[in-house]
Amino acid sequence: MAAVIAACRLVLHLPESQSLKDKRQVLRSLQSRLTDAYSVSVAETGSQDKWQSAELLVAYASSDSRHADEVLAKVIAFVESYHLPVELLDAETELIHAF
Repeated sequence: MAAVIAACRLVLHLPESQSLKDKRQVLRSLQSRLTDAYSVSVAETGSQDKWQSAELLVAYASSDSRHADEVLAKVIAFVESYHLPVELLDAETELIHAF
């Protein structure tokens, strides 16, 4: 059986964040909702010291590359329409075929 790891790098701008505490609160909410809704793993991987910028890595494992790609597309759409003040600046996806 083939295994596929889908990865997505999200570059975000948080225009209303006034401190790292504000940023963390917004990111925790976003990460929790993504994890609950799409069963993905989410980690903050960049811009950790900047209070209005963030970089998240979203990962999803599947046996079907089409399904994995669909999940990442839904994640990106969710972030674009997220109700908190988060602007999606860039999204890059990659499918890694393993084993």
